[in-house]
Amino acid sequence: MAGDCHGMIDRRELLTAGGASLLVCALPGSALARPSLAEAVAGFTGGAPVQTGRVTLTIPPLVENGNAVGVNLAVESPMTAADHVRRIALFNEKNPQPDIAIFTLGPRTGRARIATRIRLATSQTVVAVAEMSDGSYWSSSASVIVTLAACIEDLS
Repeated sequence: MAGDCHGMIDRRELLTAGGASLLVCALPGSALARPSLAEAVAGFTGGAPVQTGRVTLTIPPLVENGNAVGVNLAVESPMTAADHVRRIALFNEKNPQPDIAIFTLGPRTGRARIATRIRLATSQTVVAVAEMSDGSYWSSSASVIVTLAACIEDLS
């Protein structure tokens, strides 16, 4: 477009853009694939170990409609300046995106409790991970059977 006042793309720009498009198309399917549940959790924790406990994940084991699934989270913490929950993340196994939500808390929150609704594509495992102020990570998981799926993308 340099030197062109009419908004036309010159040949060099077109070839550069086309080459970049071909590069994306040539990437293997795994390079464009959705990260696994373990990879998503590791991304949240920075690879730190995750312990089971301190987090209570309450979600119905059987839901009729995956469009609005009620979820309650609670983390055992005194929520003081010295000992509190920094973040709580929700992850799923089979939705198009593995991370559902990340909630940021602090000592002034009072209680580490969250209630929300999520969409689930199909029957799967949901995992909640809490990051504590001491740098430790705690988790809980639950399996959910969904009879009417939501947020499914046609990838064919």
